[in-house]
Amino acid sequence: MTRPGDVLTHRALNRAMLARQFLLDRHDESAFGAIGHLVGLQAQAPNAPYVALWSRLAGFDANELSDLVMSRAVVRIGCLRGTIHLVTAPDARVLRPLTQVVLTRAFSNAFARNLAGLDLDDVLAAARDLLAEKPRTRTEIARFLAGQWPGYDPTSLGYAASYLIPLIQLPPRGVWGKTGPVRWSLAESWLGHELDEDPSVDEVMIRYLAAFGPATVADVQSWSGLSKLREVADRLRPRLRTFRDPAGAELLDLPDAPRPEPDTPAPPRFLPEYDNVSFSYADRARVNPGGYPLPLSPGNGGRMGTFLVDGTLHGTWRITAQRDQAILRLTPYTKLSPADRAAIAAEGAALLEFAAAEPASHDIQWLPQPS
Repeated sequence: MTRPGDVLTHRALNRAMLARQFLLDRHDESAFGAIGHLVGLQAQAPNAPYVALWSRLAGFDANELSDLVMSRAVVRIGCLRGTIHLVTAPDARVLRPLTQVVLTRAFSNAFARNLAGLDLDDVLAAARDLLAEKPRTRTEIARFLAGQWPGYDPTSLGYAASYLIPLIQLPPRGVWGKTGPVRWSLAESWLGHELDEDPSVDEVMIRYLAAFGPATVADVQSWSGLSKLREVADRLRPRLRTFRDPAGAELLDLPDAPRPEPDTPAPPRFLPEYDNVSFSYADRARVNPGGYPLPLSPGNGGRMGTFLVDGTLHGTWRITAQRDQAILRLTPYTKLSPADRAAIAAEGAALLEFAAAEPASHDIQWLPQPS
């Protein structure tokens, strides 16, 4: 039984994270419900949410998520940390305006200097008019804007639109088994609703704690990209419990959120590249105590990622095709016991059935750990 002020070990924090991320036991939850609980899924790699949900939900069917994408119930939009996330349509209306400051900062750091002296309000108005006609690729947007403002970097003009205007990436992007150019639409047009003019950062922090806590203020800031959240935490304090991490930092949490015993068994799990459990803490010791380098090189999200052993990162995985065979290649970070290797292989065989069902045969290969 934990009490306010107790010190929570990294292992205790790990088990709390696994429970809230649906990684301790697969949950009997809908894909829509899980995406809402997790406050979105990192979706820079378009198929990553499918593997993320397969590892979290009992009996997950990729068609369920594809249908949600096609029906506009969930959407791909830039928000948390300035990256593309798959979020529910109601959450898109909250998270995009809340994180616009993050996206604006990212644009300013990477592209604004190339457009010095340009009236960005005029540029964005022209881009909105163009996108009001029909969805466009960023290349099409950039080409059009460059024609209006010759002499300025077309790439930076295109990114001005996607960073500074709320846009959504349309299907077939993000539909399992489909490919196509990345087309963008005005968010309010695609959603059929206006964005929230006064999104509640307080409620978003509460939801973060429900999905990732216990956590420090710095953790919430790392997850969201937002800054100056200490005052939000102070405002919420009457609704929270507090603990300490092993270094003495204050941890915030919800009073009734699950905090399993540290010795609770944790089965192996496969995560896609950029899964939020790896990027949503300032102190990643609860999931990556070895400090292994991240991220992986970007892929499509369904063919590579990392795997957890006893709840922490222990290696990488990649599915490759060789003639009519799908091969799951596992690269451990450290030496693993025979029992752990057997458990990982069993979970990997199930992953192959999900992510690479088409080839006639499957194989699992262990690669040497990096020197």
